[in-house]
Amino acid sequence: MLLLALDTATPAVTVALHDGTGVLAAAEETDARRHGELLLPAVDRVLAAAGRSLGEVTAIVVGTGPGPYTGLRVGLATAAAFGAARGLPVHGLCTLDGIAWATGLTEPFLVATDARRKEVYWARYADARTRVAGPAVGRPADVAAGAAGLPAVGAGALLYREAFPGAREDLPRHASAAALAGLAAELMAAGQPLQEPVPRYLRRPDARVPAGYKAVTRA
Repeated sequence: MLLLALDTATPAVTVALHDGTGVLAAAEETDARRHGELLLPAVDRVLAAAGRSLGEVTAIVVGTGPGPYTGLRVGLATAAAFGAARGLPVHGLCTLDGIAWATGLTEPFLVATDARRKEVYWARYADARTRVAGPAVGRPADVAAGAAGLPAVGAGALLYREAFPGAREDLPRHASAAALAGLAAELMAAGQPLQEPVPRYLRRPDARVPAGYKAVTRA
């Protein structure tokens, strides 16, 4: 097994290579506006650092969000292109599940990432491996009210501290491809199916088709 994992659902552009027992190499750069520029160079760096080639990869794992439309589709489109070019299976995993897995927590908690528009993407967990609600999108105060004072993890929780006073600064803020790959390897070893690489947008993109086109008539 040699898994190439990608995630661009959060401001972190993150890539990792995992051999089924551990991470061989990983790269991460945080820049919410440059996912398209940063992802492929990060893949090259990770493969070079591990001394492996794309031809040795046996499967692709990609974060499916939720996340902003533009950033999220960069990772999904890249994963699909690698899969098509190399005839590789492409698996999807919820980005929030990857963040949760990386915490290692054994008690209930909430993961919240920044969804912009003064909202967060969130999911609630019984422990680091068990999601019990979400993913969904909502206003921080509404999400916190339904979380019964649970500890909160992620950049969304840290951004809205007034709603999430139990936000944990010592735990991951953004997605990690290394965690995503570790979770995927664990699920595959247990014989559990992974998801299809289908994006979790949860709401419509910010971009809109212009309305009120000016009519043009021939002379």
